[in-house]
Amino acid sequence: MKAQFRWIGAVLMSLSLAGCVVPTTPTNPQARAAVQTAHTAKSLPQTQATHNFMMAVQAVEPVAENYCRAHTRGQSCNFRIVIDDRPNQPPNAFQTIDSAGHPILGFTLALIANARNIDEIAFVMGHEAAHHIRGHIPQQQQSATEGALLAGILTAIGGGDGAAIQQAQKIGASVAARRFSKGFELEADALGAEITEQAGFDALRGAAYFDRLPDPGNRFLGTHPPNAERRRTVAKVVAGLR
Repeated sequence: MKAQFRWIGAVLMSLSLAGCVVPTTPTNPQARAAVQTAHTAKSLPQTQATHNFMMAVQAVEPVAENYCRAHTRGQSCNFRIVIDDRPNQPPNAFQTIDSAGHPILGFTLALIANARNIDEIAFVMGHEAAHHIRGHIPQQQQSATEGALLAGILTAIGGGDGAAIQQAQKIGASVAARRFSKGFELEADALGAEITEQAGFDALRGAAYFDRLPDPGNRFLGTHPPNAERRRTVAKVVAGLR
């Protein structure tokens, strides 16, 4: 199927698994500067970066759609690839669903420019597609709904007023939505590596993108697993395929 590719501006879709590529931003000025240097060092020329992105779209999208159709039922597999061209956005990618239920894979201009080779672009694309194939957004929504309901009930039982209940629901939804985030990321890494390899790219080389990310460690209620664990996940999948 021909890739559906377009640009988006200031409006970002809701219900997205945002921040899939950049798990955390260091607060220390020196660490933040080091990360910025890593992002900008050895950047590809703009024409090469653009070419890599377009070639990755053409190769990865049909493979992702085939995987989607083979492993899901009643779920749209018509991926749309979009670029978030808002200024001053960090390197990032996300997956979301539009109002018609079609999956959208979004990439910032900074991520496209930051990728050192086409394998990195292909791996990130496969990772984001895997989030949709594994149904992570509906699962995250369900978990958030249950968390909000439980927190609201407990606050009401404790005598909280309407404002307190509403605040508790927001917190409950946020905490519950994070409950499975690390597992979701590892699942997307594993299936994303398989999609990357089947599309003709090197997932191990693509996963080297992790080496330039600030490591989130193993924080309680963190949204991303440690970078080393993600690399091990990809290596295990690739070893099985090869």
